[in-house]
Amino acid sequence: MRLVVVVVCGISLFLVVAIASPGLLQAGEATSISGYSLLSPIRSGNLTVFPVASSKSYDTAEFLTLDEGLRSGDVIVTEAGQARGLVRRRRDETSIVHPVGGADVNRLVLVNNSKRPLLLLAGEIVTGGKQDRVIGKDRIVPAESDPVDLSVFCVEPGRWVAANGNGKEQFSGSAASGGVFAAPGVRASAMAAKNQQQVWDNVGKSKQAMETVINAPAAAEVNSTTSYARVMGNNQVQLKVDSIAEPVQHNYESVIRQLRDKNAVGVVVAVNGDIVWADIFASTQLLQKYWPKLVRSYAAEAVVTRAKSAEASLKDAQNFLDALDGRHETAETEPGLYRQTEITGDGFKVFELRSLLPKTGFAVHLAKMSN
Repeated sequence: MRLVVVVVCGISLFLVVAIASPGLLQAGEATSISGYSLLSPIRSGNLTVFPVASSKSYDTAEFLTLDEGLRSGDVIVTEAGQARGLVRRRRDETSIVHPVGGADVNRLVLVNNSKRPLLLLAGEIVTGGKQDRVIGKDRIVPAESDPVDLSVFCVEPGRWVAANGNGKEQFSGSAASGGVFAAPGVRASAMAAKNQQQVWDNVGKSKQAMETVINAPAAAEVNSTTSYARVMGNNQVQLKVDSIAEPVQHNYESVIRQLRDKNAVGVVVAVNGDIVWADIFASTQLLQKYWPKLVRSYAAEAVVTRAKSAEASLKDAQNFLDALDGRHETAETEPGLYRQTEITGDGFKVFELRSLLPKTGFAVHLAKMSN
């Protein structure tokens, strides 16, 4: 059973976090009224990342990520038309799919055979099947689940046939290890606009922009595909993204190691001096699982955005993190499983995924975007 509640008026998003003690802060840090402390920024080219710390951390060890589930085989993703007859694997048995009906661009079906709840984040890309797709919203899938209908958007316009050529519609996190996360522009189209055409438009813009910053042979290769994942997997594109992502990743991992006791749990992201995004998790451990592909998604946004001489300040990032009050709130609840809340404010949207599983009740992930 699913309950959807809509409330219109001035709404405050109350986060279950503790205000960081002033004694924990050092020079170059700021405490926001949202309950998080912002650390000194890490800059690479036109990308700036502000680490976010919290004095409170939660136990997230039980949550399985999509990449972990796909690698182990505990998570199975298939086209909607293949879903009926899909049964959970039990002991030495395998999941069986009996084709029924037709596939659907904006629907995939997932089964979690693991004994752990599965965390899905909007922006994660699954490759394969008849088209590559991007997950449209954050959600939690219970352990040993029945087939779950996923809300997805196509990020590969033009293909509608099994990619492997053998008729089997197999999905993976990506051809590259570690999976792919959509850049903020594409991710926002799925999460906020919830519009397939806007997703395709942003995929096209990213692809065209990438073609202008790589050499001619690589640009021809990028031009020949409609797959967002294959564009991001191009060697020249990877070099461009890595040139921005690797310094940030290295520095941030150093920050996490140094400040583990302060619970580095997320980032506020700026491109060309404009704050564009924030991702915050319930624990450092959960952030670390997603960080390698998240930082590459931020770097990809920086690569395709024309550079200008502007820098975001710590105050800019703090103000962005503090502004969580909205004028329109929608909450979607799976009783006993999760509640996903979307808040619309002036120039921004906030998405909070709160676990309702036993011994939880905390916000697993919070994303904020400017618009």
